[in-house]
Amino acid sequence: MKILHHPQLADIHLCSVLQALSDPIRLQIVQDIAARGEQPCNNFNVPVAKSTMTHHIRTLREAGVVQVRVQGTQHIVALRTEDLQARFPELLPVILKSSAE
Repeated sequence: MKILHHPQLADIHLCSVLQALSDPIRLQIVQDIAARGEQPCNNFNVPVAKSTMTHHIRTLREAGVVQVRVQGTQHIVALRTEDLQARFPELLPVILKSSAE
């Protein structure tokens, strides 16, 4: 089984987080997780191919925005809310609020 890399808290950088969230598809994924909680990759209603979805999830994971865990054949995606709050207080709520408006 492939080991998925998740950056440590100290290795999460603001520029990486903002770059990951600058894409509308990735922002929609984060909004969906924030609204409905953790979910499998195939539950997201985004107009992209499976390989493109994999790329978006990987970008979010490597930036430290999401945590991905393998459960059987599924990859479950959750926000790293506590880590992001500890590293960049109030960043995620502000981004989610402004993107919803």
